[in-house]
Amino acid sequence: MRRTASPLSLILLGLGTFLLVLAPLLAWYVTPRAAVNPIDIDQTAVYKGTGSVFDTDKVETVPGQEITVTQRVRGNVEDSERSGDAVWDVTTTVDTDKSLPAADPHDALEFIPHRWVMNRKTTKPVHCCGEKPYIEGEAYLKFPFDVRKRSYQWWDNSLGSTVVLTYRDTKKIQGYTGYRFTGTVAPAKVGTRLVPGTLVGLRNQPQVLAEEWYSNHGIELVVDQRTGRVIYAQVGPKRTLRAPGSKKDAVVLLDSEKIAFTTATQKEAVRLAKRDSGQLKAIGVTVPIGAAVGGFVLVVAGSVLLVRGRRHPGNSDTPDPTLTM
Repeated sequence: MRRTASPLSLILLGLGTFLLVLAPLLAWYVTPRAAVNPIDIDQTAVYKGTGSVFDTDKVETVPGQEITVTQRVRGNVEDSERSGDAVWDVTTTVDTDKSLPAADPHDALEFIPHRWVMNRKTTKPVHCCGEKPYIEGEAYLKFPFDVRKRSYQWWDNSLGSTVVLTYRDTKKIQGYTGYRFTGTVAPAKVGTRLVPGTLVGLRNQPQVLAEEWYSNHGIELVVDQRTGRVIYAQVGPKRTLRAPGSKKDAVVLLDSEKIAFTTATQKEAVRLAKRDSGQLKAIGVTVPIGAAVGGFVLVVAGSVLLVRGRRHPGNSDTPDPTLTM
C-alpha cells in the first residue's frame, strides 16, 4: 500500500519549523538590537524638598526653604545620528520659591547645563561630540539594560566624579517594583568661588577665592531592572564655602536632607518603565516562548499526520487476486 503526505501535514510542519526558528531569532538577535537608548528623548524630572539656602539679599543662610530641582533631558538627534551614539543635552536648575516661576532658567539659584554622550547599547560614556564634563562610570541619568544586583559606579555631576551605589533590595514605586541602590558622598572640594572676604571670616581681604565643598547625606535610586530607567531618585545635597586652606565650613550655600522625585515625576517614570519593559519582555521572552511552544506542537502534529499518510484506493502495490489467471 502506498502512503502519500497530506497537504495539512506539510503546512503544519512548515509553520511549526518557522516558529521554532523564529523563537531564538527574537530572543538572541532582535532583542539585543531593540534594547538601545533613544536619541530623540525629551523628558523632565522634578525633585522637591526643604532645606537651608543662602539668601544673597539677606547675606545669610535661611533654613526651612522649599527647594525645587528641575532636570530636563533632550536628545540631540543630528549629533546622535552623525556619531552613532546617544547625545543627550541636560539642564539642571535649582530654585527656591523666591526664584519660581522663572522666565529664564539662568535666574535660578543654580543653573547647570551639560552634555552626556553614551553608547546606545551599553550606556557606557563616550567621549566625543562636545561632551561636557568628562563623564565616567557605568551609569548617570539611567542604568544599563538588564540591571544586576551589584554595586555600580554612578556619575555625580555635582561632585564631578563617580560614586559607588550599592544594591540594597527591591522597592515599590507607585505600585511598580524596582531595584534600590544607595550611597553617600563625603565632603570634597569641587571648585572655587570669588566672594567677599568677610563672608568666609577673612575681614581684612575685600575679595577671596573661597573653596566650594560638596557632600551628599544620601543618594537613593530605584531602577527598573529590564530597562535601567530610574523610577525614583532621592538626594541630600550640601554645598558650603570655606576660607582657602580651612578645614571648617564658613557658609552653607545649600543643605537638604531629602530632595526627591515628585509624585507626578514618579508616575511618569513608572509609566515609561512599564511600557518599555513590557515591549522588551514581549520580544525577548513572551513571544519567543510562545513561538517555541507553538512550533513544537505544530511539528509534532504535522509529523503524526505525515506518518499516518492517506490511503488511496486503486493505487495499491498488491495485485488483485481476481485478476490472477
